[in-house]
Amino acid sequence: MNVQTATESSDRIWEKEILPALERYIRIPNKSPAFDPDWVKHGHMEAAVQLIVEWCRTQAAHLPGLTLEVVRLKDEQGRDRTPVIYMEIPGTRGDDTVLLYGHLDKQPEMTGWREDLTPWTPKREGDKLYGRGGADDGYSAFASLTALRLLREQGVPHARCVVLIEACEESGSYDLPAYIEALAPRIGKPSLVVCLDSGCANYEQLWMTTSLRGMVAGNLRVDVLTEGVHSGDASGIVASSFRVLRQVLSRVEEQDTGRVTVQGLHVEIPKERREQASAAAKVLGEEVFAKFPWVPGMKPMSDDGAELVLNRTWRPALSVTAVDGMPSLQSAGNVLRPFTTVKLSMRIPPRLEPKAAQKALKEALEKDPPYGAKVTFDGDKASIGWDAPPLASWLSSAVESASGTYFGRPAMAMGEGGTIPFMGMLGERFPEAQFLITGLLGPGSNAHGPNEFLHVPTGKKLTCCVASVIADHFKR
Repeated sequence: MNVQTATESSDRIWEKEILPALERYIRIPNKSPAFDPDWVKHGHMEAAVQLIVEWCRTQAAHLPGLTLEVVRLKDEQGRDRTPVIYMEIPGTRGDDTVLLYGHLDKQPEMTGWREDLTPWTPKREGDKLYGRGGADDGYSAFASLTALRLLREQGVPHARCVVLIEACEESGSYDLPAYIEALAPRIGKPSLVVCLDSGCANYEQLWMTTSLRGMVAGNLRVDVLTEGVHSGDASGIVASSFRVLRQVLSRVEEQDTGRVTVQGLHVEIPKERREQASAAAKVLGEEVFAKFPWVPGMKPMSDDGAELVLNRTWRPALSVTAVDGMPSLQSAGNVLRPFTTVKLSMRIPPRLEPKAAQKALKEALEKDPPYGAKVTFDGDKASIGWDAPPLASWLSSAVESASGTYFGRPAMAMGEGGTIPFMGMLGERFPEAQFLITGLLGPGSNAHGPNEFLHVPTGKKLTCCVASVIADHFKR
């Protein structure tokens, strides 16, 4: 491609077409089904689907042969599965396929947004577009078609392309396997998969995700009484459910270091991934940890940047994401509460089978309960991680060329700490495919949290990079 023409075109399309559509998308509270069980009744998911569909259909003027369908399946009980937007764009030759993936469902609101920001109100501030779901992952459908449009505008050949946008990713993609099975004959056998739902460690170069952690999540409940009692009467005789909970959690996590102690939740970290972590840490320096909104005086869990990278990409890590059984501060009385429940999110390494991890976690938490308390762990999510296959020489060169051309700096590779279940599914189904996993979730973007934003200049450059890699894929 002519670099200046591609850059100017991407800038124009983003400013005049993509950003206005993204602002409308941000206004739709289409929370993923895990956070909105009545998603069908509320209609927000359908509104987001229709917004993206309408925009994509306008691109047929620039992408001759573009076909689009909203695929809708039922589950075994006859209930609606979340829809999938399926698009095909014919290529210069029809014997090869590139699959581009994204999702349109969103995380819930979360508290802590700036006073002048809300999750469902878009706000542009310089290079940033604030609002829930813009970067995770509303932009993906728009950027995917725009990348192909850049190629078509200059007559650059490319393989047949399939774009798949799901609506269940933030809930663990539990609907997606049924769609992949149903659409498999139409998808074909892609030799390149492009996923735009990942992150970048800075906004200065192209970052390629080489691995993803999986996740095991569920509710841990400790019961000590059938009803609450006066704390002055029972304390010292009845162990508090919170203390028992602390004891149980200490079985799986060292409280002083955060290290997960269940051996069944660890894997051997490959030498190549250790080397990538070290290289990324050298490039990023303090940005490995400085990107987070620390309170004054708080410091990271290690002084070694490479170890921090490995901690968030190849080691298990536990987070407590919710609590039940505790009244608010205003409603708290002097009562020894009957139970405490917490929601656990255990990130697990790539290459670890999630059901086995869930079993190991459950056994560690429930065995020999302190004081004979009732301890139960109910797992509600078990998502597999992913480790990229060896990088083909053509893709390595294509990524380097794209980053150098549009960012002016070398490409970097690093694992990510989040989960994209689709990658594990595709890795199993298409073991010979190459993967370009990348995205806009960089420093401060805060996906899933308050003040989420999309970094607009990076979006424009990333779109050009995707087009460049798809062009090189055709020439390989």
